[in-house]
Amino acid sequence: MPQRVDLKTLDNIALVGDYYAPDAASAKGLLLLHMMPADRMSWKTFAGKMRAAGWHVLAIDLRGHGESQGGPNGYKSFSDAEHQASASDVEASAEFLKSKGVTALSLGGASIGANLSLRYLVEHPEAKAAFLLSPGLDYRGVKTESAARELKPGQAVFYVASRDDQYSADTIQQLYDAAPAGAAKDIKFFETAGHGTTVFEREPGFMDEMASWLQNVTP
Repeated sequence: MPQRVDLKTLDNIALVGDYYAPDAASAKGLLLLHMMPADRMSWKTFAGKMRAAGWHVLAIDLRGHGESQGGPNGYKSFSDAEHQASASDVEASAEFLKSKGVTALSLGGASIGANLSLRYLVEHPEAKAAFLLSPGLDYRGVKTESAARELKPGQAVFYVASRDDQYSADTIQQLYDAAPAGAAKDIKFFETAGHGTTVFEREPGFMDEMASWLQNVTP
């Protein structure tokens, strides 16, 4: 069972998350960021898989969602600036994982959570990797194309979308093409897997593929 954690961002927002602690000492950590509308429970099965593989895992409720401040429906009235401020949620969550001994940090995100994950990755060269389920070029002002161009050598990104979510399918091709030389990149298209973490629900076997990818790209 995960441990409930309470976090506070630099802009004084109270967040709630589920922390999945590995059975043995590990430097690998994974931060999971959900889509709208969803909460941290959308990652439960995958988080359990990664914990069993020896990772520290944290899944949070972004501000305005779930049990975090303003949740569960506050995000519906958020301005674009308030959605963009969720970057502070990512920062606070990453610091929590670092406090647990994580030195090899990866991220996973769905929809706007994917956009936030990519932004964090490019702004923190020490971060290792991110997988992005159904990112967009611009979700409420959280933009990704410029971020994809700023990936650093040694960082890795896996872009994932379904063709029945055409906007995200078009987006991942554009982001994949924008990544610079030296940054590892993978891309996968499904046909009818839907949006965000719905991909894991409709294609449950893909969770094992994603877990293997994270193990391979993270020393």
